[in-house]
This record gives sequence, structure tokens and C-alpha cells, in this order.
Amino acid sequence: MDLGSVIGFVLTISFLLMAMVLGVGIGPYIDMPSVLIVIGGSIGSLLISFRLEQMKNFVKIFMIAIKPPQMDLKGLIEKLIDYATKARKEGILALEGPVKNDDNEFLKSGLMMAIDGQEPDFIRDMMEIEIEQMSVRHQGNASIFEQWANLAGAMGMIGTLIGLVAMLLNMSDPSAIGPAMAVALLTTMYGAMIGNIFGAPVANILGIRNDEEVLQNQLILEGIMSIQAGDNPRNMEGKLLSFLPPAERESQFD
Repeated sequence: MDLGSVIGFVLTISFLLMAMVLGVGIGPYIDMPSVLIVIGGSIGSLLISFRLEQMKNFVKIFMIAIKPPQMDLKGLIEKLIDYATKARKEGILALEGPVKNDDNEFLKSGLMMAIDGQEPDFIRDMMEIEIEQMSVRHQGNASIFEQWANLAGAMGMIGTLIGLVAMLLNMSDPSAIGPAMAVALLTTMYGAMIGNIFGAPVANILGIRNDEEVLQNQLILEGIMSIQAGDNPRNMEGKLLSFLPPAERESQFD
């Protein structure tokens, strides 16, 4: 669980609700026509904008933002160094048993290609393609929320125009002006809230998650290349530690 993201969501929503309660209460800010225009309209437009297969994963993608896969780059480097040490002592074929039980599919597939005797250039090309396509998929998922932010804002403006038209058509009836004005204002508010609480922030954090996974897989790729080349584990560690921030670079050989 990403505590920062969860706290951010809770604080943002709590402060907004508190401001409403301290003002005129929650009730005046609830308007069903505005909800239908902004939420219904923006979700409908999302269904037009993306494939149904992508939209089916909407909740799953959102959960990645607040509960990302755990990544331990230090532990991963230690594992790769252990594999390298075993391969130098016993040969790369000795890794077949341990690798089959590894829970990292990207690492497993890369090392199995090395164990099977594939050429280094072939392994690098295959793994780089996998990294690139993974990143494309992740960016596509993030674009759903980025587009939602844009569409919610646009639907808010459409709702404002609908409310203004209704208000202008009923200027002779004072009792109709208030509800029409509420639609005009609340749709803009709903659109801004969706875009700035859920849409844009989630798209941004998903982009960060993508960068983190790309970094992890690039580290794995370089580790596998070093293992196949028979590099000295100490030299290999120095290369892999360059993927970490300077303050976190601690050698296990010291």
C-alpha cells in the first residue's frame, strides 16, 4: 500500500467535505442532474475513447496507483549477484533449478534464454522489446485517467451551459432560476473535483509506477547480460548499483 497516495486522497476529500460542512452543509452540493451530466457523461465518453477490454480493468488500474507491486531493487541485486556467483562456480546450467522457482517472470524468462544458450544480442533484443511493450501498455492505462480528467472538465462546462440555458428560458419564473443555476455551478465543481482528485493525480502516479518498473527490468536485463558473459560478481555489482540513488549503494562485498 502506498501510504502517501492513500493519505493524499483522504486529506483532499476530508478537507473539501469539511469546508462544505462549515459553510452551508453537504446537502446543497448534491444535485442529481449535475451528477448525471458529469459522471455519466464522462464515463460514457471514456467508453467511446477506449477499448472495452481496457475499461473492464478500470478499478484494477486504479488500485495499482494506491497499492503498487512491491519492488526491492537492493534485494534484486543481491539475488542477481548470487546467481552470478553460482554460475561462475558451477556453470550457467546450474541456475536452471533455482530460476524455475523464481517469482519474477521477467527475470525467469531472461535467464532461461541464457541457460538455453541463446545469443546475447537475441536475449537483449527480446527483453528490450518486452520492456518497451510493457511501458506502452502502462502508458495506455494511465491515459484513461488523464482523459477522464479532461472529459470531466469538459462535461462540467457542458453542464454549465445546460444550466444557463434552462435559467434563461425561465427568467419569468423565479422558482426555476435557482435549480438551473445550481446545475450550472455544480457541474463545473464536479468536473473540477473529478479531474483534480482522481483523473490527473492517478494518471501521474501511474506514470511514476511505469518508470519504476521499467527501471527494475532494465536492471534485470543488465544483470542477465553480465551473468551470461561470466562477469566477475564484484564488477557486476558495481554496474547494477548504478541503478540506485547514491545514498543507497551499499556493496555486499565490503
